[in-house]
Amino acid sequence: MYEYEFQQLRAADLIRRADHERQVREAARARRAARREAAEGSAEHESHTRRFRRPRSAPAA
Repeated sequence: MYEYEFQQLRAADLIRRADHERQVREAARARRAARREAAEGSAEHESHTRRFRRPRSAPAA
């Protein structure tokens, strides 16, 4: 009987952990979505300079 109760406790603990991890993932996903929406609505997402971006390495000859 002890083993059965231990298994039941372990199963309940695993279910609680899975629910908690799911909530953490959903919260992180919601924060990322909110950041994306804020960045899209902002006019500051453009570059601050008007120059075109130059390549970092010289072109091959």
